[in-house]
Amino acid sequence: MALIYQTCKELKTPRVSPVHLVSQSIQTELQRSLAGSLRFDRTMAAQSSKESIHDFTVKDARGNDVDLSIYKGKVLLIVNVASQCGLTNSNYTELSQLYEKYKDQGFEILAFPCNQFGGQEPGNNEQILEFACTRFKAEYPIFDKVDVNGEKAAPIYKFLKSCKGGLLGDDIKWNFSKFLVDKEGHVVDRYAPTTSPLSIEKDIKKLLG
Repeated sequence: MALIYQTCKELKTPRVSPVHLVSQSIQTELQRSLAGSLRFDRTMAAQSSKESIHDFTVKDARGNDVDLSIYKGKVLLIVNVASQCGLTNSNYTELSQLYEKYKDQGFEILAFPCNQFGGQEPGNNEQILEFACTRFKAEYPIFDKVDVNGEKAAPIYKFLKSCKGGLLGDDIKWNFSKFLVDKEGHVVDRYAPTTSPLSIEKDIKKLLG
């Protein structure tokens, strides 16, 4: 009976010419290609539609989503930090001093750990938090470890670099590069890793008004 059923099924199946199969295959590939292009276009459109820092959502060090629109009306200093860099002590110390001085006037520091420069931020998020909070009394938010350069760079860093390029190209050059953002979420300045946080104080005061 099984043999008869298979034969009957074969008889009821319409014959398909090889030409039709090839045509159908080409049509399928075209549909896939078009769908892929549409997805790419939507992704690019979504990225280009970002007009300010407030349009981004990032992960904090504990894996929670943080909508950066919560910082509307605040002046921000965004810094890629590292725990084992020659610039670590001076930058973390001065960042804490700035934060303590201006946090009640609408100033916020957003720290993004990054391990792309000399492997100087090798720890996990918990270790990074403990280091910054215990050794330097950092009270400002520290976010999830990210890439700041390359294809896997965090979207927020792609945006920052597109707004303010560096002297030798857009890429971040080292740990503790700094971006100053106004109350509307627009990037107004970029500072080299060797620029001390305290030297930016006058620019911060100007934006605070």
